[in-house]
Amino acid sequence: MQFNLTSKITSAERFNPEARPTSPDQWTLGLAFSAAVWLSQKLNKPILKITNADYEEAGLKVLTDIYGSAYDLNIRLFNHLQHTITGWPGGKPNADDTHRPERATPFPKRVIVFSPHPDDDVISMGGTLNRLVRQGHEVHVAYETSGNIAVNDEEVTRFMHFINGFNQLFGNNNAMGAVIPAKYQEIKKFLKEKKAGEMDNRDVLTIKGLIRRGEARLASSFNNIPLSRVHFLDLPFYESGRVEKLPMTQADVDIVAKLIEEVKPHQIFVAADLADPHGTHRKCTEAVLAALAQAKERGESWLADCRVWMYRGAWAEWPIEDIEMCVPISPEELLQKRNAILKHSSQMESAPYLGNDSRLFWQRAEDRNRATARLYDALGLASYEAMEAFREYHI
Repeated sequence: MQFNLTSKITSAERFNPEARPTSPDQWTLGLAFSAAVWLSQKLNKPILKITNADYEEAGLKVLTDIYGSAYDLNIRLFNHLQHTITGWPGGKPNADDTHRPERATPFPKRVIVFSPHPDDDVISMGGTLNRLVRQGHEVHVAYETSGNIAVNDEEVTRFMHFINGFNQLFGNNNAMGAVIPAKYQEIKKFLKEKKAGEMDNRDVLTIKGLIRRGEARLASSFNNIPLSRVHFLDLPFYESGRVEKLPMTQADVDIVAKLIEEVKPHQIFVAADLADPHGTHRKCTEAVLAALAQAKERGESWLADCRVWMYRGAWAEWPIEDIEMCVPISPEELLQKRNAILKHSSQMESAPYLGNDSRLFWQRAEDRNRATARLYDALGLASYEAMEAFREYHI
């Protein structure tokens, strides 16, 4: 079975000053918005301060002809941007939601945050995740893969030292008293003799997966998410033991679909960071979108009241033309987000697969969120410490 639903995740129209539309009919509102953002950045002016003369000098007089004046166009685009900003990512109860990204009702909502690896939730949308919890929603986090290959061997050695020491202190009178030392020596020998590039055996992969599960539970508890709402899906496609993964199959989709059917969410957050160099994010997203598409084919009634929001994380950010919901993060919330990311200690300096970016994941996340806030500020919107951006996916 072929899954290529991520091909539906298309970008908004982008203005290219080197390939401008030749006819007024080609100037859609989306393209006009992109052109105004480009001009605002080029002139270092907020959108509301761009004049008729500015548009004319930039060769964009056609826009003021179409929309009446610079003021008329600017205020329309400014209001569009303003309406993407919300401090209530799950919807604000008892409020007029006409111009809000999310519905006021139902409240509280059942929410599933799908996280491809056991840290993408806090890296990509940790501020929004924490706010959803604090605002009273029933938040579930689903870790789609074990993330076991992204753990350094030294982490395994450290945890095995602890387990063996713990057993020596407290476990010699139970049935595991003999098992743990033997397994400890076996794994220690394997790691010592392991050659560069050699695939881990199943025991080592299992321990690495347990390490990442523990970190994910710790970060979830830090965000006050009950462990009963923390789900480890361990999708089969990931369990190749290598960077190159297995093909995604219906078995992966069925695991995702089972959780969705159990929760019947009003909101789903899913990764759209398709720039992930190893392709795991893409396959995880395909599994979620395929499960939703199949639910739609079956005519599931709950689906009509479910919205899907796509986030990006450590590898890329949404261009502003694509953003449909942007959640402000205060300095205190940004520190809370950093501390949640730091709970994933195996993913710090010694973690494999950090990529060519020398920054750690918490640094990438903060830089990205602050850059989004600076962009909104430069365009003339409110000035925030940081912002997390989302785009809606239409099932």
